[in-house]
Amino acid sequence: MLDVSPEAFEALVSDGLDSLHEDMLSELDNVIFLIEDHPEDGSDLLGVYEGFSLAERERYGYGEEPDRIILFRENLLEHCADHDELVREIRVTLVHEIAHFYGIDEERIHELGWG
Repeated sequence: MLDVSPEAFEALVSDGLDSLHEDMLSELDNVIFLIEDHPEDGSDLLGVYEGFSLAERERYGYGEEPDRIILFRENLLEHCADHDELVREIRVTLVHEIAHFYGIDEERIHELGWG
């Protein structure tokens, strides 16, 4: 497994977000990005989107909890052979989970090569 500190991993995620096209991020409203070591269920997921996609909601009201995009640090580190692959996989995972925010399903994400 790659040895990347939590702080360095967070910086890679931040860099990954900065590398995305502004159009992809412009509609992200009330969404937070989180890093956890691994999913509670012990699965090998690299990331997950928790919330209601744009296709499923109207508007947020006062006091609504934000949607969450979570990247799983240990799973990503185990999945990648080297630093360059980790950088690429973080970006792919971000794009994949943001696509879910926009209401794009798994099948279409894979057709587009985003996961």
